[in-house]
Amino acid sequence: MTSADPAAIYERELDASLDRIWENVLDWEHLPFLHSQSFTSVKMHSIDADGWHGEVGVPGVEGEVAEIDVRIDRSNLCYTTATVAGPGVGTSIVTQLFPRGPRQTGIRVEFYVPWAPAGTEDAIGDFYRTLYVQLWDQDQAMMAERQRVLDASTARAIDGVRSLSLGSMRDLAGRLPMVVELGDRRFRVVSMGGQLFAHDTLCPHLGGPLHETPLEGCEIVCPWHGYRFDVRTGQSTDGNNLRLRPAAVVEIDACSAEVRLRLP
Repeated sequence: MTSADPAAIYERELDASLDRIWENVLDWEHLPFLHSQSFTSVKMHSIDADGWHGEVGVPGVEGEVAEIDVRIDRSNLCYTTATVAGPGVGTSIVTQLFPRGPRQTGIRVEFYVPWAPAGTEDAIGDFYRTLYVQLWDQDQAMMAERQRVLDASTARAIDGVRSLSLGSMRDLAGRLPMVVELGDRRFRVVSMGGQLFAHDTLCPHLGGPLHETPLEGCEIVCPWHGYRFDVRTGQSTDGNNLRLRPAAVVEIDACSAEVRLRLP
């Protein structure tokens, strides 16, 4: 192996369009949240339509960051991630894209590690290849959910249902939190301080899923980008000036104690 050869090559097929992949490449915010096993933080220096330059924290290297530069070459359907300072400096990862269909793309990832001591290239290459299996598994799941949200936003509700019975208050208590679908939307019903709330389950940033995320006090945190919201009001609590879509209205019959949800 020469310094001009990749230490490893990783290939796979993704159920994702080119649009979702380019979106994912530019989405620097998701690194320490979706990929928390690989990144502890991210700090942006600059970003444009063709890439970004910033610093990422690396697990196990306390207080030290790697400075990386991501460059997109759309005409040649590839992008390069280069480590320009810090741990792994000199590493260059080149990802080539191969469109297979409207929502299928093949990728070929080449890992270049010219800094590797002689005889260690194979082991380092295996490390990167194993890492990228996990990274792309997580990214593909995010891209698939993102596509589902976009598709749903262009479709109309087919049932026209605007209210839903959840049963009696007593029976409901043991089933919370619970996720329900009403019309063309999904809500999660939670109890806080003896009061029921039915918050929207899509992050207004990029449609991240909020239906399984544990509550932190009265807040919910998007698993993709870490955006935070108060489920009682839907308002962001992290200064991002975003808001969840209006919550479903919770109605409790005074006589029967039946709980119903109604679209706002």
